[in-house]
Amino acid sequence: MQDNTTFDAIVVGSGITGGWAAKELTEKGLKTLVLERGRQVEHVKDYPTTNDAPWQFPHRGRATADDKKNHPVQHRVYAFNEGTRHWWVNDNDHPYTTPEDKPFAWIRGYHVGGRSIMWGRQCYRWSDYDFEANLKDGVGVDWPIRYKDIAPWYDYVERFVGISGKAEGIPQLPDGQFLPPMEMNCVEKHVKAAIEDKWSDRKMTIGRVANLTREHNGRTPCQHRNLCYRGCPYGAYFSSNSATLPAAAATGNLTLRPDSVVESVIFDKDTRRATGVRVIDANTGKDIEYKAKVVFLCASTLGSTFILLNSANEEFPDGLANSSGALGKYLMDHDYSVRVGASMEGFDDKYYSGGRPNGIYIPRFRNIEDKHPDFIRGYGFQGGGSRSNWNSGFGKPGFGGAYKDSLTHPGPWSMRLVGFGECLPYADNAVTLNKDVLDKHGLPTLHISATFKENEKAMRDDIATTASEMLEAAGGKNIQVQVQEVTPGFCIHEMGTARMGRDPKTSVLNQWNQAHDVDNLFVTDGACMTSSACQNPSITYMALTARAVDYAVKELKNGNLS
Repeated sequence: MQDNTTFDAIVVGSGITGGWAAKELTEKGLKTLVLERGRQVEHVKDYPTTNDAPWQFPHRGRATADDKKNHPVQHRVYAFNEGTRHWWVNDNDHPYTTPEDKPFAWIRGYHVGGRSIMWGRQCYRWSDYDFEANLKDGVGVDWPIRYKDIAPWYDYVERFVGISGKAEGIPQLPDGQFLPPMEMNCVEKHVKAAIEDKWSDRKMTIGRVANLTREHNGRTPCQHRNLCYRGCPYGAYFSSNSATLPAAAATGNLTLRPDSVVESVIFDKDTRRATGVRVIDANTGKDIEYKAKVVFLCASTLGSTFILLNSANEEFPDGLANSSGALGKYLMDHDYSVRVGASMEGFDDKYYSGGRPNGIYIPRFRNIEDKHPDFIRGYGFQGGGSRSNWNSGFGKPGFGGAYKDSLTHPGPWSMRLVGFGECLPYADNAVTLNKDVLDKHGLPTLHISATFKENEKAMRDDIATTASEMLEAAGGKNIQVQVQEVTPGFCIHEMGTARMGRDPKTSVLNQWNQAHDVDNLFVTDGACMTSSACQNPSITYMALTARAVDYAVKELKNGNLS
């Protein structure tokens, strides 16, 4: 009788890194089980609102009172609305705790594809300014890799993903394998010219985004609908559902099991290896054990950390593979507390068509050549130029035909810059198991305690100053600076908590994303990160995952993991 519980490899999670692990493992010939705790989502078939018009939503897309009740955390994220609510977890069903004075926003989607359906798709490589920063600054631990180690893997994943962007030759933002870039609008081009004319160290480029500008690997170009968060029926942006999971399935080596909550990793103390995972069937509550030669945790930063903490045993009482004591610590997220906007005059005779699902990017320019006196590391800017549209009518008095006609005319132009600041790794920004609060499966929950500290707060002042001066140099009027105390987690770039490092005494993973203590266990999602840089991290997760799989399969074939 066929054994349906034993595989060559197990991947926990089906999001950005889980999809990549599945693709790479199956294409290398391994029979691979992918376990997803949430429901099945099939590409196109299960995107229920992808073609709905605004007027087809009862509340015109706005979050309702019930949304705020059932999604008290999720509904506050930029991508939550009436057309996307089905992608976000019900916070009441999936609790976690925080100190009263240290709120944290855990933004999640439990379904096949995970947050690869709802991500912002910005893809920026890291450089050695990032990989060497901890060592040079004496902060955290040194990364066990450098740019040269990951650069070929950036190339590899970018060629498959499809990243549109423009090569700029900026040392701190390495160029990649780009499809043709999207075009800036008239205001953005004007602001770019003004910035680069005044500051030789500041550059503005179109966003490097995982939206296709031409047919690529059988996927259709972006239609500029700007409805990405509903799920794209064209496969025009990269997701597990449209790209990596279909590639894995095409090999015949993939078994995908949704509704499978991984409770823990099974550890054999005699061989000191993982033998598989314990799963709770989300529908029946039945306990199942699956076995494999190698296990990849790709369940998200906090999801993978929960599994490791909950896998504590006699050998590792503080969490599996945690002889260092680093597991759960050094949680990071980017700080995007500062937004600066200005009105831009003189462009009212110009417009644009479609809804470009992308903005501009100004790479980090602080602490590159000169040292800033108030903070280390740096920040980048995202944003864009736009004209106000019919939404300007919200709260505006009026009625009748003339009022409605007025809403069809575009309003004035404006330009907005949003800072994304690096967060340093702090030991007391940490997660632990809370065994007093259980989830609906009877499992412990996470207690999350994290704040932005003095270095991040000092950076905010400079972000506000430099954004204002750039908009002023471009002729911006009515410059408005908004500085908000943003709760960590809302940038949805949470990372750390099972960091890579050179020393098993101070880190959980080695240079191959392999657990120091359990050599057939790999963690390749955001939990592995040793520092946060200021760039969006997902393309780095993908490259690290492909690199780790390549290493793991070679080790398997050489008999070092079996």
